[in-house]
Amino acid sequence: MNCVFIQLRCTPGRTYEVADAIYDREFASELYSTSGEYDLLLKVYIPEEEDIGRYINAKILDIPHIDRSLTTLTFKAF
Repeated sequence: MNCVFIQLRCTPGRTYEVADAIYDREFASELYSTSGEYDLLLKVYIPEEEDIGRYINAKILDIPHIDRSLTTLTFKAF
């Protein structure tokens, strides 16, 4: 499994709707509200055989009111 962190910027006033939609889809391991440039932070485990970009586009980025995303891939360095 690939551990990926995804930050989402939502349309103002729509963060709770986006968070509810993510929660309903049951694919995020953890979901946090954050301060700063982005509104939500997701921790997602993506199966090794999945293409990460396609997975994120299919599972997350079609949710209404997401204005921008930032994906951070993790690597086992030690």
